[in-house]
Amino acid sequence: MPLPPPPPATTSDTHAAHSCYRHPSRPGGRQCTRCGKHACPECLVQAAVGSHCLDCAKASRPDVKTRAVFWNARQPALVTMVIIGLNVIAFLATVVQNSEALAGRVTRAHLEYDLFGPSVAVNDEWYRLVTSGFMHFGIIHIGFNMYLLYMLGQMLEPALGRVKFLLVYLAGLLGGSAGALLIEPNALSAGASGAVFGLMGLAFVGYYLNGMNPMNTSIGSLLIMNLFITFLIPRISIGGHIGGAAAGALCALTVMAPRHRQLPKWASYAGPTAVCAIAVVVSLAAANASV
Repeated sequence: MPLPPPPPATTSDTHAAHSCYRHPSRPGGRQCTRCGKHACPECLVQAAVGSHCLDCAKASRPDVKTRAVFWNARQPALVTMVIIGLNVIAFLATVVQNSEALAGRVTRAHLEYDLFGPSVAVNDEWYRLVTSGFMHFGIIHIGFNMYLLYMLGQMLEPALGRVKFLLVYLAGLLGGSAGALLIEPNALSAGASGAVFGLMGLAFVGYYLNGMNPMNTSIGSLLIMNLFITFLIPRISIGGHIGGAAAGALCALTVMAPRHRQLPKWASYAGPTAVCAIAVVVSLAAANASV
């Protein structure tokens, strides 16, 4: 004798069969397209295809290391932006201390951190070789330097890599300090222009070393125009600009060397480091000679 058919499912049975996997008291009318679990709208996350439950959504997320790699790849000029941020912070701190800094007036902060030969030699304030590169005289001064730094950084940092870009920037900054102390050791100098000229010098010589005429590029015209401004407008540190450009040009001999020279990889890091060391030695010698 055949068995009778099972009774139809009641409302309570249907509710129990399709309740949310996290909230049993709630109906789970939709299913996770990955694992098939029923879930309420609060426990579903929109995915590229369908919806995932919270557990599957969490499992599909990359780990912290992978997310850091992805974030890092989306920042092609991170060092450039950090340097710009440091310059802006230093300028704002100077303005907060004395609002006349906006108009380019010399303030107490300038007297404490700008480049000045006698202070370096007599008081051993060698830190001025670096801090002066983050101080500026007025909004126009910092605005122009940061604009050039942004343009050059967007072009050079992705090509060189962050470490080499930073080394070249420091070489230009220290080379600018050395040039300023050689030509005008008793003048109060400041600004990121030495480092910016270092980047321009690097790119100019780098194009030449790789068989391109730099005068046919935007770098050539940019460097010539800024050199023209350097000698035309008074109160601009000629030594700082020339020293920075020379330091960047020296860095290019290893950092931008063509592949057929087959220089070892470490040379592209050692070159800018050596330029930094030479610039510090020249700076200290020039500062001592000024007193």
